[in-house]
Amino acid sequence: MLQEGAHGKWTVSSSDESTEENSDNEKPSTSLFLPAVHGRTSGPQYPCSEARKAAHKRKASPLRFSENSLSAEIRPAEKQRPSQEGLGWCLSSSDDEPEDQEKQRHKETVKEEKDYAPKEHPLSFHKDNELPENQKAEEHCEAPSEAQDTWDLLNGGNPFRFFLTKVRGIKQNYNSGALHIKDILSPLFGTLLSSAQFNYCIDVEWLVRQYPQEFRKKPILVVHGEKRESKAELLAQARPYENISFCQAKLDIAFGTHHTKMMLLLYEEGLRVVIHTSNLIAEDWHQKTQGMWISPLYPRLPQGSTGSAGESETNFKSDLISYLMAYNSPTLKEWIDEIQEHDLSETRVYLLGSTPGRYQGIDKEKWGHLRLRKLLKEHASIPTQESWPVIGQFSSIGSMGADGSKWLCSEFQESLVATGSNVTTLLKCDVPIHLVYPTVDNVRQSLEGYPAGGSLPYSIQTAQKQLWLHSYFHKWSAEVSGRSHAMPHIKTYMRPSPDFQKIAWFLVTSANLSKAAWGALEKNGTQLMIRSYELGVLFLPSAFGLDKGYFHVKGKQLLERNDPVASFPVPYDLPPEQYGSKDRPWIWNIPYTNAPDTHGNMWVPS
Repeated sequence: MLQEGAHGKWTVSSSDESTEENSDNEKPSTSLFLPAVHGRTSGPQYPCSEARKAAHKRKASPLRFSENSLSAEIRPAEKQRPSQEGLGWCLSSSDDEPEDQEKQRHKETVKEEKDYAPKEHPLSFHKDNELPENQKAEEHCEAPSEAQDTWDLLNGGNPFRFFLTKVRGIKQNYNSGALHIKDILSPLFGTLLSSAQFNYCIDVEWLVRQYPQEFRKKPILVVHGEKRESKAELLAQARPYENISFCQAKLDIAFGTHHTKMMLLLYEEGLRVVIHTSNLIAEDWHQKTQGMWISPLYPRLPQGSTGSAGESETNFKSDLISYLMAYNSPTLKEWIDEIQEHDLSETRVYLLGSTPGRYQGIDKEKWGHLRLRKLLKEHASIPTQESWPVIGQFSSIGSMGADGSKWLCSEFQESLVATGSNVTTLLKCDVPIHLVYPTVDNVRQSLEGYPAGGSLPYSIQTAQKQLWLHSYFHKWSAEVSGRSHAMPHIKTYMRPSPDFQKIAWFLVTSANLSKAAWGALEKNGTQLMIRSYELGVLFLPSAFGLDKGYFHVKGKQLLERNDPVASFPVPYDLPPEQYGSKDRPWIWNIPYTNAPDTHGNMWVPS
C-alpha cells in the first residue's frame, strides 16, 4: 500500500498491517531463511523481526545520501492528510479529497520536510562498513575487562547491582562501570558448570563464542519462543554443539512473544541470576544502551535445609521459582531444584514478571502491571499531596487504543501511581506521564545511524491510530552516561519527585509499552490477559534500608565512584525533554531521505 505524509513518502506492504496487537511489532519473520536472490543480501542467520531485517539489509547495502537523491526504491505515494494535531501525520484513502487539494498538500509537505531536516551533528562516528555485521560488533570492545576492574564492579561500590552494557564509540570513562557479555560469562564470576539462557532473538554461534574457551562445552539450555520454521532454524544453528539443549516456551495466545532476557549461571561456587534487556546477538551488545541486574553469588544451602530456607525479604526466591514453574516444562525442573538448593537471602530487588494467560482472583496480582500495583501498594510511598510524575522509557510501542482512557491513562497509570494505602495521594489524572522514546533525529544522529531504528519497531500502522499518544513523548538524552548517541533497547519505569532529584522506585525490565507485555483487564476488570513472557526487577528504597521512601538520583557522570550517599544511577538525563513541534517519533517502516545519518546514508526499509 502506498502512503504519504509529513514524514515523507513510503510504501507499506499488506503483510505489515495485520499485527496491531503484537506486543512490540517484533513478531519473528521466517522469510529471512529463503536464499538470497537477484543479488540481494541475505538476512541475519537467526530468527528476528522485520525491523531488524531491514536494519541488517541497510547496513549491508547502504543507500548513500545526496542532495538530489530520491531513491528509486521509493514509489509514488498516494495522498495524505496532514494531522490537525501538529503531531505528525494521518493517513487517508485515495477518495477522501479532490485531486487539486492533494497536489497543494503535497507541495506543503515537501516544504515542511525541507524545513525540518536538521543540521548534521558535529560528531563523527566510526565507519566500519567493510566487515560482516556479526564480526564488526564482535571485534569491538569484546575483550573482557581487566580482572581487578570486574572484581571491583561486582563487589565494590554498586549496592544496586545495576549495570549498563559497554558501548563502542563513546569515551572510555563512560564504559568503566559497564559490562560486556564476555565479562558476565568470565571465570571471574565463577567456575561455570552449566547455564540457561532465556531470550527472544538468539544467534547460537555468536552466543557460544561469548563463553570463555574453557566453558564452551558446558551444558547450555536455551529457552525461546520460536515456532515452525523459526524453531527449525534455531535448532539447525545448534546442531554443531552437542552441549546445547532447548526449551520451547508455550505461547498459546496470539501475538505473544518470549521476550524475557535472563541468564541462570550455575558455578562450582554457587549460583548467579542475571536479568537484562539484550538479545543474544552481536549488535545488541555493540552500540545500544542496555541494562542488567546481576545477583550476588548465591551459595549452596547446607544439606537438609527446609523448603523456605534461603529466602530474601523481597521473596525473590519463591517468585523466581513461580516464574519458572509457569513455563510448565519438565526441562526447567532441574533449574528449579538448583534454585531451591541455594541461598538467595541477600537479594534486595523484587521480581516482576509476565507470563501468558488469563488470570482471575488472587492469580490476577501475580503478573504484569497488577503485580507492579501490588508491590507499590505494599512497599512504596511518596509525600502527601506532592505530584510525583511517572516515567516510562522503552524501545517499542503496541496498540494503545483510540485514546488514553482505553488503557494507558486508566488501568496502566493506576498501577504506576500506586502507593501504600496509608498515604493520601493526588488523583491519578493529576500525575504527569513522561514517555521517553527516540525521535527520528535521535536515531539519525546515533552511533549506528538509521539502522539503529531496526531495534525500535514502532510501525506506521500502529502510530497512525494513536496520534494522541505522541503528546506524551520525550526525547532520548543520556549525557549522564555518555549514551545520548547509543539508542536505547533498555526499558525502564520510575516515579521521580517533582524536581527529579529523587525517585520513589525504579524498574528495569524487558517489557515495552504494550498491553501484550503488561496485560489488559477483561470481563469488567475481573480478569487480566497477558500475551507475552517478560521479566524485570524492581528497586524499592525500603529493601535497601532506606526509611525515607526514596533514592537520591545520581548526578554528573553516572559511573563515577565514591558517592557519599548511595544514589541510584538512572541511566538517562532527568528531567526528560518533551518533543519539540518538529520532532517526530521514530517509525521503522517508512523512509527517511531528507538528511543523512552519521554514516552518510538514508533509510529506505523496503
